[in-house]
Order: sequence, then structure tokens, then C-alpha cells
Amino acid sequence: MDLNATRMFVTAVQTGTLSAAAARLNVPLPTLSRRIRRLERDLRVQLIERGTRGVTLTRAGMQFYETTDFGIDSLLKAEDVLRSGQAHYEGVLRLSLPPSFEPWWEMLGDFQERYPAIKVCVYTSERNVDLRHEGIDVALRVGRVVDDSMVARRLVSYRHVLVASPSLAERLDIDSPEALHSCPCGVWSNQPNDESSWRLGDQALRGSVRLVTNDYLHLRIRALRGEVVTELPPFLAADAIRDGTLRALFPDLVMPLQYISLVYPSHRHPSSLVKAYLDHCEEYVASFVGLANQGARTSGGERSSRA
Repeated sequence: MDLNATRMFVTAVQTGTLSAAAARLNVPLPTLSRRIRRLERDLRVQLIERGTRGVTLTRAGMQFYETTDFGIDSLLKAEDVLRSGQAHYEGVLRLSLPPSFEPWWEMLGDFQERYPAIKVCVYTSERNVDLRHEGIDVALRVGRVVDDSMVARRLVSYRHVLVASPSLAERLDIDSPEALHSCPCGVWSNQPNDESSWRLGDQALRGSVRLVTNDYLHLRIRALRGEVVTELPPFLAADAIRDGTLRALFPDLVMPLQYISLVYPSHRHPSSLVKAYLDHCEEYVASFVGLANQGARTSGGERSSRA
């Protein structure tokens, strides 16, 4: 049996289309299609049904995939062990990130400086992408991960901070949480008609909602312009709080915990590239978010005491 053709078949099932499999394996599409057809002839069964929306497993194809997936994965693991021993990292790493994750862009730059032979492909989306069918190696998720088909490595936890420009805070005299009820607010939501409240300590508060968006960079710009009160992740707020262009409001009333995790399919042995990425992220993010949290709390507290 042709093991390379079997690997092409397994990759086509994992990515969902022949074209995605060809791109992932870096082989011409006609070559991949021809090798899979030859495999089907050798086995004397049809493994996949080809259509405009991708490939669908036949019953025989499902049985063959379930039997071969682990074996191919073991061969790739052996290959990765050898390559890791040579301390050489080369290939393509496919990642999924949520929008507005600005610090991650810098971290990816550092990662590629460290591993210059690794090409990084980033897909940005707020939805939880299907890693297996969309050919993603690792996805960054915010929030709790409940998925038995995924391995999740939690990197860090943090809390958002409520902010406003000093001019808006002074003009509207925002000196207590209750004052927020009459303030123009910008709210993050992935639902266009949602106007969720903020939770500060044990209080649920909502002001006069002026803007609803699923983009924290948009909220930061509007807050810097003095137009809205909003919540931001600490790593998007810390620099502006330090230089005085934003003010942290009520830092003693903490917002709910948020979690950052990296996830990858549980059925797939993590490659040497994935391991290198996971380890690099772990080194980077704990110190970065820790400094951002500290900066947001300290600067916010100092400005509140002077106000």
C-alpha cells in the first residue's frame, strides 16, 4: 500500500477538500487527486465522494480512515522526533486568532525571528473554527474551552478594565459606579442587537449604550476620542492608561475573569512546529499579561487617587 497516498487521503479528510489537502502537503492538486484515485484502485473500493463542497467519506472510506489515521499520525510523530533532535524547524504553521488581538501580532513577529524558516498563516475570526476540517493547527480561544475533541493549554487569566478619557470622566463627573447609568457607553458583543451589562464586583451596570461592536480596537479608539466609556482587555488599555490618555475607572471593583487558551485537535499528535509555538506563547504571554494587568491597576489607582 502506498503510504504517501494514504497520508494524502487522511489529510483530505482532515481538511475537508482536496485543494486544502494539496496546499497543506505542498503538492500539486492533480498529483494528490491522482494518487488518491490510484489508492482506491489498489484497495478496490471508493473511499471518498468528490463534490463542489469538498469530500465526503463513503462507508468504506470511514472504516479505512479510522484504521489508518492513528498509524499515519504515529509515522509523523516519529518524523517529528527526528527533526526535533536536529533542532531545525521548517514548514507551515496555520493559526486561528480572534479579532483585535494586537499583542499576538507582535508575539508572532518574535516567533518568526526565532524560527525564520517557519511560514505562519493566520486566519482571524471571532467564531470557534473547526480546526480539523479547516486545516488549522492551533487556535487561540478566549473563555472556557469545553470540547472533548480538543486539547486545551490554558496560558493565562486576566480581567478587563473599565476606561474613559480623563476629559469625559471629568466632564460627566464619573465618581461612582451609579454615575455610569447616564454615561455614553461602548459595549463589546458578538450579537449586533445585544446590549450586555458590565459586571463590576457584585454589581451589574449598564449606561446609555451608544456603540455596540465586536472589535475592541474600535472601542479603544472611541474611548481615546472621549466619546464613550468602555471595557478593554488590559493589554489594549495599559499603555494609554500609563500615558494618561485613558483613565481606569473604579479599579477596586474587579471585572470577571477571562481566560486565554491554545487548542489543537486531540486526535493529532502535535508536530514539532506546534510544540515550538505552544512553548513560545507560554514564555511570552504570562509576563506580558502580568505587566499589563499591573500597569492597568497601578496607573488606574494613582489617577483615581489624584482625581
